Amino acid sequence: MVKDDEQIPINNHKHKKMFIGVVWSCAGELKFLLYALLFLCSIITVFQFIPSSVWDIRDCAAVPPPSSIVELPAPSAPRIENKKLDDVVLDGVVIKRNFNGYGSAAYNFILMSAYRGGGDTFAVIGLSSKPLHLFARPTYVCEWVPHHATENINNKNISVAGYKILPDWGYGRVYTVVVVNCTFPYPVGEDGSGGQLLVHASTSGGGDADFNISDTIEALVEAPGSFHASQLDTPPKYEYLYCGSPLYGDLSPQRVREWIAYHVNLFGEKSHFVIHDAGGVHRDVMEVLRPWIEKGYVTLQDIKEQERFDGYYHNQFLVVNDCLHRYRFDAKWMFFFDVDEFIYVPKDTTIKNVTDSLLGYTQFSIEQRTMSNKLCYLDDDPGKIYRKWGIEKMVYRDIKRGIRRDRKYAVQPRNVFATGVHMSQNLKGKTMHKLDGKITYYHYHGTISERREPCRQLVNTTEKNVDGTPYVVDTTMREVAEAVKRFELTTIGPVLLKTHQ
Repeated sequence: MVKDDEQIPINNHKHKKMFIGVVWSCAGELKFLLYALLFLCSIITVFQFIPSSVWDIRDCAAVPPPSSIVELPAPSAPRIENKKLDDVVLDGVVIKRNFNGYGSAAYNFILMSAYRGGGDTFAVIGLSSKPLHLFARPTYVCEWVPHHATENINNKNISVAGYKILPDWGYGRVYTVVVVNCTFPYPVGEDGSGGQLLVHASTSGGGDADFNISDTIEALVEAPGSFHASQLDTPPKYEYLYCGSPLYGDLSPQRVREWIAYHVNLFGEKSHFVIHDAGGVHRDVMEVLRPWIEKGYVTLQDIKEQERFDGYYHNQFLVVNDCLHRYRFDAKWMFFFDVDEFIYVPKDTTIKNVTDSLLGYTQFSIEQRTMSNKLCYLDDDPGKIYRKWGIEKMVYRDIKRGIRRDRKYAVQPRNVFATGVHMSQNLKGKTMHKLDGKITYYHYHGTISERREPCRQLVNTTEKNVDGTPYVVDTTMREVAEAVKRFELTTIGPVLLKTHQ
């Protein structure tokens, strides 16, 4: 036996020869192993210089997440050059309005329209980013470019600072309404040679203090011969013109029928009504308006495109300002009120007598008489009351004291620069507010927005108190209903006799 601490003698020469032989016989495999180690070390060295943002080697060992179906993101719309779209007439009766956007994000300016206000002045109506106007100081420069410029001072390029008016009383949302007044030091294009009105809208650092982004807007193009100064002195085509706020929702055809017949009868043959459809002129309402359109009393404008832009109340202030400037030379008086409101003048006078007495004023406001939109007067067979017009049966007037009630108004448009919903604050001349009942309006709030019978409660007393609000019977409008019905039948025939709620 050999003890653990004993050494076994080995022939050193023989051992060395065996080791060399083994190494030599494995030389090919060793070369391959050395090359592999060298390559691996090189790769690891290179990885040290690759930024982690480009390649994270830890991801190589990560376990893939569970498979799931996802929707591919919609491709971004390609950026296209803005091309101004003009208004078009649809089916020969509807004027489809177009809106032209400039800029990005919340647009710097969205052009609706531009009109002449005189030989040397223009109004440009549109929307702009409300934060831009609240927190920055955007500017507008107006430029007149004649079609054929000459050295004549009245027929050459000229630029002036535009004066901006914000008429929506701070009610704007993402967008606010802007009316840019462009007044040049002398008449431009007055000889009928034509030209372009350009507006250069600049953010003045709003949004990014390092940039003054400016967009050039082709606001108006006058073809040669399309304008002459004599047009400004032409007597107005209409005595009265109604500028309507946007109509939206599922409106009652019967309420619209009553409203239009009543007011055409009130304002007379030299009146016109501009209705703005923001989605409320559905098929049945269109059938009510059609005979009045065909008679020349109504112009219907499709403004649903403005719903793209988030402004106050379907861009109400934008629409009424467009109407003001579009028709300012076509009407002697322009009225602003809603389709659930009825203008009234006492029996012993006429609307013309009232307006003629106010010719010394640019504007007058109209006091409201608030009517219940639920109570109906039962002084007849209950089976018959549902066949009556709304103004015949909704006769309970709110007489609660100490309440501020909204007013509506009328203006002589040639003296107004911009307007609002309840009055204009941008005009030349005087305003009359105290008319002592010479003209009022009856307000049936909410009755037009539902296609159902308006009566919720039939009452046979002359006084009624509902939730602390006192009402009394006021049959003023009821007394004129029969005359309005006869007028409708005489003017457009029986086509609307079967109109539904």
